[in-house]
Amino acid sequence: MAAFEDDLLALLPRLRRFARALARNAADADDLCQVALEKALVGRASWQPGTRMDSWMYRIMRNSWIDTTRSRARAAQTFVDPDAGLGIGADGGAEARVALGEIDAALHTLPDEQREAVALVLIEGLAYKEAAEILDIPMGTLTSRLVRGRQALMAQLGEAA
Repeated sequence: MAAFEDDLLALLPRLRRFARALARNAADADDLCQVALEKALVGRASWQPGTRMDSWMYRIMRNSWIDTTRSRARAAQTFVDPDAGLGIGADGGAEARVALGEIDAALHTLPDEQREAVALVLIEGLAYKEAAEILDIPMGTLTSRLVRGRQALMAQLGEAA
């Protein structure tokens, strides 16, 4: 078996040239040469003494290069429509949900009468008159509760509220 390895080492410069011709890149050629040599050492039992080792090695190297290029082509393929990824990373509403959670928490800290006024007018969109009738309070009282409720929310949430 030492003769096999010696013959393989003697072929190394030619194998590197062939690998460079196939790969067109020094790093890829070195990788290809290494893969081909590994396959030859693992499969040394399939080489028949008395045949041309260079032809055998060139065939191993060429097949390895074909496998490599096919593998790269498969890795570069996209299996979904390119437009399918357009929505990835888009606004999923997480910031809005966080902001709503903060508003909800701030709203729950208000006294009941302010929270009711804010909920009916600012959240539900009722007119002042309708909200005052539902709460059975005068319009001036509703306005006062809204002003105090807004001020409390702005103090808790900042000017963005």
